[in-house]
Amino acid sequence: MSIDQFIEGEVKSNDVVLFMKGTPQFPMCGFSGQVVQILDHLGVSYKGLNVLDSEDLRNGIKTYSKWPTIPQLYVKGEFVGGCDIIREMFQAGELQSLLKDKGVAAKAAAT
Repeated sequence: MSIDQFIEGEVKSNDVVLFMKGTPQFPMCGFSGQVVQILDHLGVSYKGLNVLDSEDLRNGIKTYSKWPTIPQLYVKGEFVGGCDIIREMFQAGELQSLLKDKGVAAKAAAT
């Protein structure tokens, strides 16, 4: 199985996937940690994949998404963005709307 096939399989078989440095329990960079905090705050169930475990995965995800940085968040097979985009979407309530529109369970934004 190629790295592209592996990534495609993970993205398509999980509602929410975070390609990150470290694990959700122990993020290894601040940007990955911020996205984990946001997803955990929203109560979203997601799969975290540690790109530090594999050079192929670390480089492969950048090629797959045509996005140069990690973390990368996918929702229902769609690339959403990296840390800055996720943080801005969360602060604007757009991430919560996207999750709801895609049928992913999350806590509603505080009003």
